[in-house]
Amino acid sequence: MNQQHPRATILAVDDTPANIDVVKAVLAADYLIQAAVNGPMALKIIDRQSPDLILLDIMMPEMDGYEVCRRIKADPRFDDIPVIFLTALAAEEDETRGLALGAVDYITKPISPAILRERVKTHLTLKAARDVLQRQKEILEEKVVERTRQMEELQDVAMVAMGSLAETRDPETGNHIRRTQHYVRLLALRLKEHPRFGAFLTPENITMLFKSAPLHDIGKVGIPDSILLKPGKLTAEEFARMKEHPRFGRDAIAAAIHSITTASNFLVFAQEIAYGHHEKWDGSGYPEGLHGDDIPVAARLMAIADVYDALISRRVYKPPFSQEKTVAIIREGRGTHFDPDMVDAFLAIADEFHLIARQYADSEEEVQGKVDRVQS
Repeated sequence: MNQQHPRATILAVDDTPANIDVVKAVLAADYLIQAAVNGPMALKIIDRQSPDLILLDIMMPEMDGYEVCRRIKADPRFDDIPVIFLTALAAEEDETRGLALGAVDYITKPISPAILRERVKTHLTLKAARDVLQRQKEILEEKVVERTRQMEELQDVAMVAMGSLAETRDPETGNHIRRTQHYVRLLALRLKEHPRFGAFLTPENITMLFKSAPLHDIGKVGIPDSILLKPGKLTAEEFARMKEHPRFGRDAIAAAIHSITTASNFLVFAQEIAYGHHEKWDGSGYPEGLHGDDIPVAARLMAIADVYDALISRRVYKPPFSQEKTVAIIREGRGTHFDPDMVDAFLAIADEFHLIARQYADSEEEVQGKVDRVQS
């Protein structure tokens, strides 16, 4: 055999050196033969350099072959190594016990050279086939992982791009969607151990909430510029039109959901957020006037994130509020605008919200650009 196909290594374990010599005489022409004269020595050799196949005697001092086999099969590093018992014990119950321990074959002494060669060849061929299948499985799993990663990246980019599309028509900046994403995740992580929210806020759902948050204002693409970009106070009629954007967002995402076979959680959450983040805990919000727990958890989280960001950030129509004033306003909204338990969680991590606001703060150029566009 050439160097590209190295010979398989066989470990012969027998306390009688003459029996090992017989194995070598039969197999050495085709395989590399290692030898161990007792169980502990065999286990040390296996641990150092696992062989491709093991020929194992049963009756040995210190540790019999059954125990050696049991230890090999109990170790996940070596449990796929074929073990063939090569023994003088010929009773049916001895063979049954050996096979039950995980051995692939059972050959009785005296050794038949032809049988030994064929059995070894067969089990090495089977092991090679299993190894190929295992490697193919690993390659397939790696491809699935990579494909999943690529799909998740594409999903993330699509969500941010769609959210940014709405932001380009809004007198806010693109960093708003990044900040609100992080606020939502931060608040969800704080609440994941809370008895009211623990069952819903699983790690997977928190990730999906983070991904879906950029679509919270996607419905603003349906609002006329004359209303969306108006720097002054909206009339009652204009405000009524503005309040339609949650419905526009819900319907757009619903169309996406209906176009696929199985709705992903991130689209379901995106729809809940887009439609419900202007609802208020006391029922005074819009578009449905939902009350309390009737408002989806995802929408309640976004309500705090969106209001916090609107207050703490500079807008074309107002300077940024201080952290203290922003926190005070949200505290005042406990039980009226916002879920009381969510407000309590927010107050415990308000400083971390502020860090996110500073990390993704808008540049003066971004804000001025919005001002210029609104005034033009």
